[in-house]
Amino acid sequence: MKLNYKKTGQGKPLIILHGLFGSADNWLSIAKGLENDYTLYLVDQRNHGDSGHSDKWDYQSMAEDLKEFMEDQGLEKTHLLGHSMGGKTAMTFALKHPEKIEKLIVVDIAPRFYKVHHQSILDGLNAIDMEQLKSRKEADDILSEYEKERGTRQFLLKSLGRNEEGKFVWKINLPVITSQIENVSQAIESDKTFDHPTLFVAGANSRYIQDKDKEDIDRLFPNSNIIKIKNAGHWIHAEQPEAVIRTIQAFLG
Repeated sequence: MKLNYKKTGQGKPLIILHGLFGSADNWLSIAKGLENDYTLYLVDQRNHGDSGHSDKWDYQSMAEDLKEFMEDQGLEKTHLLGHSMGGKTAMTFALKHPEKIEKLIVVDIAPRFYKVHHQSILDGLNAIDMEQLKSRKEADDILSEYEKERGTRQFLLKSLGRNEEGKFVWKINLPVITSQIENVSQAIESDKTFDHPTLFVAGANSRYIQDKDKEDIDRLFPNSNIIKIKNAGHWIHAEQPEAVIRTIQAFLG
């Protein structure tokens, strides 16, 4: 699948993959802090942002999308960063195509299985009648019955767009994400290892990367380290952007 992307900066290539319900735009502020040293490719993964929709939605498919993207861009080797769902796509790709990745950064996700915990969000998104929707405020009011955090709702509503007729539409493929949400919870398994330098970046206030995950991380990514960023939860890049930029710069060198 051809993926939508934004390109900025100059220098060695760095591809950034967003998380579930997100888009390339989520990482624009981070890209701005890195564009003097790297050519950044901010990619919309399938069923998200302005990339195409598909009934097939799993990490193997998203990894193959990334391979096709690199070929289209003429990139033989790149640095790769992925957050949350994007981190699992990045891990899958690195294990499958290690020769194409120089250094890998995985942001606030481990290779293990995660119990599905997005059901209330999905219920809220599906409760919005797109045929009758008149405004973003109306969508926010409906969503607030399912998600109390205003910041989370604002993030989710970034995927609300309009079609050529001016009607509201979801940029995300909501039906497929709803029916296949368990796919993004799956563990990353491989009989191979990725031996290049790898950095796992955890939010100190997040539970997505725990001490128990180190064994799996070390098994699949033996040349890896884990660091925690203070005063940050799962949305590290939004909560501590300067710390994230400094961490990336120090690791990629």
